[in-house]
Amino acid sequence: MNKAHHTYLIKQKAQELGFMYCGISKADFLEEEAPRLENWLKQNMHGQMHYMENHFDKRLDPRLLVDGAKSVVSLLLNYYPDKETQQPDENTLKISKYAYGTDYHFVIKDKLKTLLDYINETIGEVGGRCFVDSAPVLDKAWAAKSGLGWVGKHTLLITPQVGSFNFVAELIIDLELEYDGPIKDYCGSCTKCLDACPTDAIVAPYLVDGSKCISYFTIELKDQLPQEMDGKFGNWVFGCDICQDVCPWNRFSKPHNEPAFAPHPDLKNLKTTDWQELTHEVFSQLFKKSAVKRTGYNGLLRNIKFVQENPELA
Repeated sequence: MNKAHHTYLIKQKAQELGFMYCGISKADFLEEEAPRLENWLKQNMHGQMHYMENHFDKRLDPRLLVDGAKSVVSLLLNYYPDKETQQPDENTLKISKYAYGTDYHFVIKDKLKTLLDYINETIGEVGGRCFVDSAPVLDKAWAAKSGLGWVGKHTLLITPQVGSFNFVAELIIDLELEYDGPIKDYCGSCTKCLDACPTDAIVAPYLVDGSKCISYFTIELKDQLPQEMDGKFGNWVFGCDICQDVCPWNRFSKPHNEPAFAPHPDLKNLKTTDWQELTHEVFSQLFKKSAVKRTGYNGLLRNIKFVQENPELA
C-alpha cells in the first residue's frame, strides 16, 4: 500500500468518526510562526497564561513531540449548536457555545485514539500522539497549512464552507503521507470582528492581545476582574463568541450532529435571576461534564457578580 492509499484510509476513517474535515501537512519546523509567537510573548499578550511560555521549541517543531514524526494530521469537529438549543441573546447571562455540552477534550480525545488504533490495525505499526488543545501544538497554524481554512483577523480558523465554530485537533505520526497545501485568505477588507470586540482585544488584524479578551478574563484569570473592564463584558460569564457571531463567514455554519455536545435542557431557559441565585448543586447538574468546570463554581460566581449590574440585564 502506498502513501496515497494510506492518506485515503485516514481521511475516510476521520469522516466516519464525525470529523468535518481532515488535512495533512509535513511535520516540519514552523518558520513563519516562530517570530510571531516570540513577539506575542515578549509583549505579554498571554497575560497570566504562563504555560504559553513553556516548550517554545516544541510548539514550533512537532518532531520534538513525536520521535521520527513525518505527518501532522489536522482535524476539525463542528460544535455549532442548532437555533433551538442556543441561548437567547437577551434576558440571560451567556456562556460560549463551545462549552454547551461535554468538554470537547474528552470527546475528541476518544475519537483521535480510535483513529490512531485504526491506523495501526489497518496500515501497520505507526508511532504517534493525539493532541487536543492541551499540549504545546499550534493547532490553527497546522490546520491552515493543511488547507482546512485560513487564520482570520480574529486569529481563529475560518473554513469557507462552514465558518469558524469548529474544534481543531491533531494526530502527529511517524508515517509519511500525501500532503495538502494552504488556501487563500478571504477576510478581504472586512473588519467586523475588530469593530465588535468590546474590550479591544483584537489590537490589529491577525493580532489578539489575549490578556484583554473576555474569554481570558472569565476563564484563565484567577484574580479579581479589573475594574477598567466594568460594563464591557455584556452578558458573557464564560468565554465569548462576539468576534465569531459577527463574522460573515459564519452565515455558513451548520448545526453539529455530535450528541455529546448537546447542552443540558435547562441551560437555554435560565434567566439572569437564575444565574445570580445559582447554587453549587445546580452548577454541578448543568455543567457536569462541561468545560465550564474549568473556571469552577466560585469563578463563575465571580463572573456573574461582575456583569450582573449591567443595566441591559436588569
